[in-house]
Amino acid sequence: MTRYQDDFYKAVNGKWAETAVIPDDKPRTGGFSDLADEIEELMLTTTDGWLAGEKLPSDSILQNFVKFHKMTANYDKREKVGVTPVLPLIEEYKNLGSFAEFASRMADYEMAGKPNLLPFGVSPDFMNAQLNVLWAEAPGIILPDTTYYAEDNEKGKELLAVWRSMQEELLPKFGFSDEEIKDLLDKVIELDAKVAKYVLSREESSEYVKLYHPYEWVDFVKLAPELPLNDIFKAILGELPDKVIVPEERFWVDFAAEYYSEGNWELLKADLVLSAAISWNAYLTDEIRILSGAYNRALSGTPQARDKRKAAYYLAEGPYSQALGLWYAGQKFSPEAKADVEHKVATMIDVYKSRLETADWLAPATREKAITKLNVITPHIGYPEKLPETYGKKIIDENLSLVENAQNLAKISIAYAWSKWNKPVDRSEWHMPAHMVNAYYDPQQNQIVFPAAILQAPFYSLEQSSSANYGGIGAVIAHEISHAFDTNGASFDENGSLKNWWTEEDYAAFKERTDKVVAQFDGLDSYGVKVNGKLTVSENVADLGGVACALEAAKKEADFSVRDFFINFATIWRMKARDEFMQMMASIDVHAPAEWRTNVTITNFDEFHQEFGVKEGDGMWRAPENRVIIW
Repeated sequence: MTRYQDDFYKAVNGKWAETAVIPDDKPRTGGFSDLADEIEELMLTTTDGWLAGEKLPSDSILQNFVKFHKMTANYDKREKVGVTPVLPLIEEYKNLGSFAEFASRMADYEMAGKPNLLPFGVSPDFMNAQLNVLWAEAPGIILPDTTYYAEDNEKGKELLAVWRSMQEELLPKFGFSDEEIKDLLDKVIELDAKVAKYVLSREESSEYVKLYHPYEWVDFVKLAPELPLNDIFKAILGELPDKVIVPEERFWVDFAAEYYSEGNWELLKADLVLSAAISWNAYLTDEIRILSGAYNRALSGTPQARDKRKAAYYLAEGPYSQALGLWYAGQKFSPEAKADVEHKVATMIDVYKSRLETADWLAPATREKAITKLNVITPHIGYPEKLPETYGKKIIDENLSLVENAQNLAKISIAYAWSKWNKPVDRSEWHMPAHMVNAYYDPQQNQIVFPAAILQAPFYSLEQSSSANYGGIGAVIAHEISHAFDTNGASFDENGSLKNWWTEEDYAAFKERTDKVVAQFDGLDSYGVKVNGKLTVSENVADLGGVACALEAAKKEADFSVRDFFINFATIWRMKARDEFMQMMASIDVHAPAEWRTNVTITNFDEFHQEFGVKEGDGMWRAPENRVIIW
């Protein structure tokens, strides 16, 4: 029997882990995942009824979802149609004769949702978070992170072989010969290796403040002289932008001129032809769908693809996710629960404010600015007030094929995304649907968002003690508030704009504390690989602040129990996962593994040591002088 004092996470969750079974089509199970599985089953059962004509929704948007779902679920027709829908697309790209010819069509390809090699998007300006501007990213890479391309990374070589093998099995189904396939894949892998030398690693991209590189448009276009950026963006935006933000500066400064060139055309064309062949695989035969997932299943160690029923649902859900989320919230999230959670958020913000007011390591001016930021954090609870305007346009034409309807839905979303350029940011828009078990803080809108799906046990329940609720949803709420003051959030002001509101001394004191958090996590073992303390620091700082704030709030309740608080905090993080999945996540995830999110975080609290009698020599002991509390 594991003692609380030696391994708290295992003592709380060990018994559960002995019998917990990871579903064959998933990489993990546990707190968040268990809830997601329950919601998945509810949505599948409900939408099965809709497909059968039972209790059909009266909402016109959901009626179009049902029409689309009927198409995604009609595997007989998908089998009959085969690969026919994508053959013209493959031919179109095979017939491209030069980079110049391709470049002249890039804008049309972008708006049509066809492969286009344009890694651009529209997002708020870091210096003026009220306005959407153009951002220049970089092409994607095959492996999960640049670190996999290191000469001594055997896992990277193994995964690349799996990816290649998958393509070798898929491409003959589209009529490619063995010679064509070898040539295509050799070139794609050669291009991928080149790109990987210039794009940001996950660790680099986790530091937001280092991503802001604004360029005047006239200067930016010179970085890729053979790419007709003026023509492309005149066609997409209707006018030329005056500037662009370049987070992937290394790619654009050091490689874009070579990448976007006639000299690189043979490699680019191979990439485009492959993308054309595989871009609609999820909508074709079931055999192709399953084959197409082989690489991702290898990444996560998942032995089995989703079954047809789930695959059809998720394919149809994608374009209609927010509408399905509203339906879910209407069924499962009562006005009483919404009011109660809103009260909890207000309580957390008040507690946070009192903690900031007494943070004696900060100068009064810095404390004042932090409180100003806290005072204007906007909470969104349960579900959005309205759907994005695109949802009314997502009308399914039953005379068109599944792929044609999917292409039309993609065009609507693409046009909407570009229409945001140079417009004010819509602060009412959510980035996740209400039936997703998750929550987030948006540093550029200074918002915290809690979908209905996470607002249930073990995170939150009226059946649990108040302390258990504070250790669950309370810690999650306070975690999201803490993101406003983590290593990324601390660089943005109350309006969400990049601004240094710290004195030099205070920021140095803040960094000294966050460096200690990096050290607490860095190098810890996770399924045979090491935790990256720098990659995970922002989330770990938010966990630390979340627990500190939620614990103080819990203490105000008459039935306060330190034991209930910490035990439920450990319970919400329980997880059983596949080795391959956790090894990959150690390279790419800004969150530390659940075990360490529990065991490292709580060792910084005197209350934990006192309640569970943790003494020097115990596995959970941390000497008082090494305990870190930031907020």
